Amino acid sequence: MLDLIVPLVVSSIIVKLFMDWWINTASKLGFKGRDMNKPGEVYAVEASGVWVILSIVFGIMSYIAIERYGDARTDVIPILSITSTLLLAGLLGFFDDILGWKKGISPLKRVVFTIPVSLPLVVVKAGSSTIELPFIGVLDLGLIYPLVIIPIGVLGAANGFNMIAGYNGLEASQSIILFLYMSILSYLTGRFDAIYITVPTIAAITVFLLLYNKYPAKAFPGNSFTYGIGALYATIAIYWNLEKYAVLSFTLYFIELLLFLRGLKNGVYKENFGIPQEDGSLKPPYDKSYSLTHIAIRVVTRIKGKCYEKDVVLFIALFQTLVCSISLLLVYSRIL
Repeated sequence: MLDLIVPLVVSSIIVKLFMDWWINTASKLGFKGRDMNKPGEVYAVEASGVWVILSIVFGIMSYIAIERYGDARTDVIPILSITSTLLLAGLLGFFDDILGWKKGISPLKRVVFTIPVSLPLVVVKAGSSTIELPFIGVLDLGLIYPLVIIPIGVLGAANGFNMIAGYNGLEASQSIILFLYMSILSYLTGRFDAIYITVPTIAAITVFLLLYNKYPAKAFPGNSFTYGIGALYATIAIYWNLEKYAVLSFTLYFIELLLFLRGLKNGVYKENFGIPQEDGSLKPPYDKSYSLTHIAIRVVTRIKGKCYEKDVVLFIALFQTLVCSISLLLVYSRIL
């Protein structure tokens, strides 16, 4: 239990210390951005995700320390490569955050720059070349797996997780749901080492969500959060051969990609934000839906008459929970 409790406590305390310092420092330095889903001039601290990423790393490092100074049961090379990937992804996102929204790294360069993030996994030949994919089955990919599939998986997860964002608590709540279900599946299938990664991750994100990012947010997670968390999710799936589950649990992000492509086809490079009204409710930003957030606004408005920012987050969180529940059932029961 010490292996779980210490990383959990370490990541929780450090994210609190980092965020208290960052909110004060970032305000003085001008790292504040407008909250686009609220009427008027409402601002919150930007680029906060990097501190969550660092807190997770410290939590994981405390687990490694317990192992190495104890009975040393665990091979730490996989875990060190995971933390390296997490740090590289968070650093890339942080550069994008500090350069400014819509003024930072271009979308194309952002995708290209994500490729080297997977190098810590490639150089240690992470995971198993034999993988299971939904509807396809078992495949042995040989060297294609570490040299091609791993970079594609990390790139896809990091950039994909960045697509459903822009609402107070949305990215953080999505992360908690995804890693919670990954923890449950890891426990049920005996992949206990993965839990030592997911527990400090959930702890740090939960503290960040409850104290700083829930509505009305004091801090935005930014790309350092979305890139880092997306890449971390992919690395856990890679190392513990959970690719099938990871792909299924990312269903909402595949839907988001299709909606994004629909927008490009119609000449729209979509934004997820709604149009804020004087009473705080939101209207759809386009005539058609080019994001799950747009669909959420339309559906909730039809049901309740009005849709607020918290409704969008809850709507998507409920669907993510449903997706993860079905994915877990299908994979654990070997239905798919």
